[in-house]
Amino acid sequence: MTGDEQNIKILFFGDMVGKPGRYVLRDYLAEHKEKYDFVIANVENASHGFGLTEKNYNEISEYGVDCMTSGNHIWDKKEILNYIDKADKLVRPFNYPLNTPGFGSRIFELANGVKIAVINLLGRVFMSPVDSQWDKAVDEIKRLKDITPIVIVDLHAEATAEKICFGRFCSELGVSAFFGTHTHVQTADERIINGMGYITDAGFCGIYDSIIGMDYKTSLNRFITCIPERYDVADGNVVQLNAVEVEINPISGHTVAIKRVFLLSDKEKDADNEK
Repeated sequence: MTGDEQNIKILFFGDMVGKPGRYVLRDYLAEHKEKYDFVIANVENASHGFGLTEKNYNEISEYGVDCMTSGNHIWDKKEILNYIDKADKLVRPFNYPLNTPGFGSRIFELANGVKIAVINLLGRVFMSPVDSQWDKAVDEIKRLKDITPIVIVDLHAEATAEKICFGRFCSELGVSAFFGTHTHVQTADERIINGMGYITDAGFCGIYDSIIGMDYKTSLNRFITCIPERYDVADGNVVQLNAVEVEINPISGHTVAIKRVFLLSDKEKDADNEK
């Protein structure tokens, strides 16, 4: 690089929930894709709210998403095991045990030669036990930093304190941008920490009048009765889109600007009943 390169603009979409989440992302990128150099989306709830089918993986790729991160629900559609190793845009949590299918980090190269590293991790507070993200992240982020100054982290975690603390920890490791995911409520704490763009949770893309993308009545029954019941993706006329924009200097790898995106739109009527 010569030192006069333009800053890199990256757009990160919060967890998309079912078809409403996929379609609002599709429509937004159809209008705004050219503004961004690289697009990331969390896809662990993309197929009927749980997991990711190969069909939806291919569709989301066609919408203009360059990298897909995930989380604990990535295994919910068992067909994932048939295609995850060849899905070159998909990143599953890095701190699953050794020999878990798929890749926990990836490096992507833009047309201008700039490389962007993405690593996905799971939190452990109120979550299923996995390897410690604190231990696993250090060596991997160092390895990625030896290849490119631009390193993006998606921490998929339940507890806000864990995300905040791990975010600060990542800033000390030289990470460029940190996006929390999983809780589906966009936080109003976007900022830059030691040159790292940060937000505790990027939010979600899906039906606005819902329980984090899911049907209200089903969610209510589970809380009242404590009896397990299958969640269903919510239906409604208004869809929300949650995303975060960061602008990163390709030489230093530092975020120089960060902005939340929160939009509401009417849901497109579609004859396909798939959620």
